[in-house]
Amino acid sequence: MADEEVLPVVSFGNLMTEGTALSRRGQYDKALGCFNDALKLRAGDKHCLITRSKCFLKLGDTENSLKDAEASLQIDKTFPEGLYQKAETLYTMGDFEFALVFYHRGRRLRPDIHKFQLGINKAEEAIINCLGNPSAVKLENTEELCFVSRQAERKKDKEQQQNKPTKDQKQTKKQSPKTERQLLGALYADKAYLEKLLKDEDLMQSSTRQGIKVMDLVLDGISYLNHRRDFWQQQKPMYARVYERKLLRQGRMQDKKRKLSDVGRSIAKDMEDIELCLARGSAEESCRKAECMLRNIQGWTEEEVPNKNELIGNLHNCIGNAHLAMGQMEAALHSHKMDLDFARKNALTDAVSRALDNIGHVYARIGRFQQAISTWEEKIPLAQSSLEKAWLFHEIGRCYLELDKAEEAQDYGQKSLQSADEEGDVEWQLHATVLVAQAQVKLKDYRSAIMNFERALEKAKLVPSEAAQNGIIA
Repeated sequence: MADEEVLPVVSFGNLMTEGTALSRRGQYDKALGCFNDALKLRAGDKHCLITRSKCFLKLGDTENSLKDAEASLQIDKTFPEGLYQKAETLYTMGDFEFALVFYHRGRRLRPDIHKFQLGINKAEEAIINCLGNPSAVKLENTEELCFVSRQAERKKDKEQQQNKPTKDQKQTKKQSPKTERQLLGALYADKAYLEKLLKDEDLMQSSTRQGIKVMDLVLDGISYLNHRRDFWQQQKPMYARVYERKLLRQGRMQDKKRKLSDVGRSIAKDMEDIELCLARGSAEESCRKAECMLRNIQGWTEEEVPNKNELIGNLHNCIGNAHLAMGQMEAALHSHKMDLDFARKNALTDAVSRALDNIGHVYARIGRFQQAISTWEEKIPLAQSSLEKAWLFHEIGRCYLELDKAEEAQDYGQKSLQSADEEGDVEWQLHATVLVAQAQVKLKDYRSAIMNFERALEKAKLVPSEAAQNGIIA
């Protein structure tokens, strides 16, 4: 038992796996901590930089998201995930023209990756909504497109806001309440509440326990909502509908497509709100919004929402993650099983894998290790890489160890080790070897256990990890 308290070892592979799992559940703050620690162990890892960039983007920190995406491209200029993440971040920042450049660049390098074409489509649509004609956009490819103009303006604006935040806040361009309500949706009530708080002078002069002024927090919240409002207005401006009038002349089919596009954009915005609520620790609000959206979508036709069933599955996943964050395990299990049912009915392989992963985690959390094993064993054929298999086999082996089934634990530990060897991942070689050794201790095969602990110690020196070495020696 003493050995189990020290292990498993915290390492790059472990942190990446944990961070990815947390990110899938919408716990982006916690996932960010895992990726930060992982980069301390393996600085400059391009895959870790991209996963961290995605977390920053989910949390609304576009500046750091862009930095990580660019850092991955400095390591490998042809890294497709880096190109796509940079394009996505630029699109979210409202730099639609530059995002379009990187979507095109990614598609030229990897035409087999469909998401680059989807990115081109949405960037062109956003440009059309703003300018009326994509051919009017002329870009100069100088010095790898450093984005001097708009980003330089942002830096100036940021410096001005830091110097005079209250004044700049007052100078924000006013929008009519009706326009703001259309652009912000459910967030409009939040902004109205924050603006009402600004009028409470006593409250604005107070500070939190950490020494942060309440006024600064309120102004940051209003600033964030203003940026969201401006972003959505760039995507679908409320004025100058000349281009739309041209589309109306082209017939009912074009009008129908535009309506479907509006519905899709509204759904994407609502899903973003749901994920943001969970990321900020508001699990109850996230659950409430997801359940409300689920009721609305169930009343729509597949013609209005072509990916209706996939979206319903995603919402069940969001609801399950929210219940898990609130500690409501049975409710979380029910929602993830609903996600699995929709994924199977519609042959969505990635969604099936996601749901099985989440169901297995819930079972393991509540101590139902046999059900966790059965669920994860069903996921094995869906694993897409040797590294994913190494993690999966290890988790199954740990569950068997908890059930005192040492032979099965040893068997899965050896499978995990084989997959880790195929991937060449030292961290998971270490974890798998420790699992095998622990199983052999329970089988009273002490000679083999000592040999495997010694092998694990050599792996720990390669990581390197002083904590792992001390744990194995103990």
